[in-house]
Amino acid sequence: MSEMNRFVEVIVPLPVKGTFTYLLPDEFKDTTAVGSMVVVPFGSRKYYSGIICRVFDEDIANINFAIKRVSTLLDDKPVVSYKDLNLWHWLADYYICNIGEVMAVAIPSMFRLASESFVTLHPDFTGDVTGLNDSDIDVVEALMNNKQLSIQQIAAIFEIEDKKDAKKNVYRQIQSLIKNCVVELQEEVKNPYRPRYEEFITIGEKYRSDEAMNEVFDKLQKKAYKQLEFLLAYFKYAAKYNEDFPEIAKSLIYRDVDPNRTVINSLLKKEVISISKRRVGRIETLESTETTGGIILSDAQNKALDALKLSLKDNDIALLDGVSSSGKTEIYFKLIEEVLNEGRQVLLLLPEIAVSTQMLYRAAKYFGSKVGVYHSKYNHAERVEVWNAVLDNNKDATKGYSLIIGTRTSVFLPFERLGLVVVDEEHDVSYKQYDSPPRFNARDCAIYVAKTHGAKIMLGTATPSVESYFNTQNGKYALVKLDERYGGILPPETIVVDMREERKKKGMSVNFSDFLIQEISRALDKGKQVLIYQNRRGFALHLECEVCGWVPQCVNCDVSLTYHKAFNQMRCHYCGYHTSVPMECPKCHSNAVVMKGLGTEQVEEELEKLFPEAVVRRMDLDTTRKKNAFKELISDLSSGKINILVGTQMIAKGLDFDNIGLVGIVNADNLLYFPDFRAFERSYQQICQISGRAGRKNERGRVVIQTFSPEHPIIQYAVAGDYYAMYSREISDRREHNYPPFCRLINIKMQHRDYKDLDAAAQCLADMLKRSLGRRVLGPEYNSIPRMNNYYIKNIMIKIERSNDFFRLKSIVVSSYNEFLRRKESRGVRVAVDVDPM
Repeated sequence: MSEMNRFVEVIVPLPVKGTFTYLLPDEFKDTTAVGSMVVVPFGSRKYYSGIICRVFDEDIANINFAIKRVSTLLDDKPVVSYKDLNLWHWLADYYICNIGEVMAVAIPSMFRLASESFVTLHPDFTGDVTGLNDSDIDVVEALMNNKQLSIQQIAAIFEIEDKKDAKKNVYRQIQSLIKNCVVELQEEVKNPYRPRYEEFITIGEKYRSDEAMNEVFDKLQKKAYKQLEFLLAYFKYAAKYNEDFPEIAKSLIYRDVDPNRTVINSLLKKEVISISKRRVGRIETLESTETTGGIILSDAQNKALDALKLSLKDNDIALLDGVSSSGKTEIYFKLIEEVLNEGRQVLLLLPEIAVSTQMLYRAAKYFGSKVGVYHSKYNHAERVEVWNAVLDNNKDATKGYSLIIGTRTSVFLPFERLGLVVVDEEHDVSYKQYDSPPRFNARDCAIYVAKTHGAKIMLGTATPSVESYFNTQNGKYALVKLDERYGGILPPETIVVDMREERKKKGMSVNFSDFLIQEISRALDKGKQVLIYQNRRGFALHLECEVCGWVPQCVNCDVSLTYHKAFNQMRCHYCGYHTSVPMECPKCHSNAVVMKGLGTEQVEEELEKLFPEAVVRRMDLDTTRKKNAFKELISDLSSGKINILVGTQMIAKGLDFDNIGLVGIVNADNLLYFPDFRAFERSYQQICQISGRAGRKNERGRVVIQTFSPEHPIIQYAVAGDYYAMYSREISDRREHNYPPFCRLINIKMQHRDYKDLDAAAQCLADMLKRSLGRRVLGPEYNSIPRMNNYYIKNIMIKIERSNDFFRLKSIVVSSYNEFLRRKESRGVRVAVDVDPM
């Protein structure tokens, strides 16, 4: 009878189909399980970390393909669970991508290890360099002085300047050295994560009496004042602890004194202090200052909370439709507390990092060290620590984080006792991942996660998405309404300014109406703060020659360049190309090159001129690139350091400030006239969301909307706060034209450097799809921006009716797509499939 061997199926974080089978060495059999992380060979020479998704025993004689062995087991315990792996498989299937691509997004990048190639001298090399050229000899000499050389170091020896193809060129150059057994290639896997250690200071045993310490103080005061300063700083922080001579972090003491190792060494030598080193986290530990008993709910909030509890008994999903400033967050906290008290975990999803920063400090006030944050502004090591803290909490509810506040990738954290998922601002398009697979919607993904854990899910917003509200009308979700603001504050008074009249009075260059300027002045005089919304960054949308009409274009994309005054550059917002600002028109050499359009930089500059005594700041992508930029802006606005904040849609997303007296929308028409069937819905949502920032505490706020279309129904609905009227109009249009929620959409985006090849490829795939799906297939059509980053773009849109046939029809899309990839027409074509595009 033949002996059985143990095999594992492994997911590798690469854009390749399926999973891969490896033989498991005997030394790993007892410690390996599904969810464990291993290092495996992949391809001809590389090694990657992977996750085991299946363990099975089989006679190796029955394996009819070449089998490789697992190289290393990285963790003796799983880093993901069966439920996490089920989520990955569901995402790969539903969003039509590879499971390796899901893994690459799901786990922290420091878990995704890849081997690095090194060159070493061959053990049989005798030192004879006869027949080698000068560059080869340089490599050999360098290796004699160094144990190994990286590919980059070899490239420098060969003077290969093209970094992109350095690896290929190095392999080509050293082939003869490898063939002649002069050098050999080795692969090394390095784990980049390093735990953080910190030094802690305490008082030495000999000096732990008042008498001894006073004697030290007297001596140091006469001869070594810097040492005395160090000790005084220690005792300043030690006084905050309820123990004698606690260990104080050296970094904390260095806040008060200049870093000086000589001072520490002198005190150590005298045994006045002792130092210990211990592992610490990179993330600040927060302490609670209140209990949720300190949250006083209004009658309306209590009714909504009771209704939610009742609804969630019979339904898995409830939508809390609460007007801005109605106090939805306090209701979240009350529900979160109940779930945490049951020993279960909670995920609170937010659309933007800016919102999560503010929400963290509000939540920490009540839940303290139980709260963790997870988003892309955390560095790689910090994300690993949050992940591990959730794993710790799985084993022991008193450790790690039981409440996670995060953006969309938080749905992948390895929860095991998840009891509640809250999706705040559920309508927000930021929950959708656009740029790379899996192109998932975190709101929909959260619903799947909650179901696999048997958890309840609550969606919250003041402006529900049409799809979510439709689900409440057909009984799929429970609906709870909260129609009044906390404290009885009236909704803001909204005034619409007809900019057509303003242009007649002031001419074509007007950006601010007289009325908006007066309202800003009035708000500032009352000590109120002002938010100004303009959803275009940069200074001017483009430059234009008034003589010949020339407009500077991106060399890589079919778009005009945006002028950024802060950098004094023309920039492309799609590929990053930038160039200097032209002094004259290159076509007709005229100096009459003028700015057209309005961006946040220009709004900020004009407001600084209009209100020179006010502090004007800007919140957009350009000002929030640094890690703590959001935090600093929010802190400054909360503390009153900022009088006027100009921003893009970032300032419209659930931020809560007490002293905003006025909101100004510079150009509402930018929102309305966009080629998308969701344009009116999004316009309504953004106008209402930004309007909701005004007058949240103490007194009613005001909103000024500048528009050239004051009679537009969406503007009128937003002024009246009539969501149902907007919804009724939208749902009627979508029913008539068969758009979501009455169908599902799949968009296939195709790109090629040659537009002729793209035309042929797109038509080929469209014809294949139409043979099976008929009129459900629309296109191919060129993108609204036909060329981006030197790739021409065409889209094929597929409408699939919501029925039991959906998965069969979707499988036709997948099979046609896979067949297309095998055809010659697909060569050089980039194809991106987006299920449920936003």
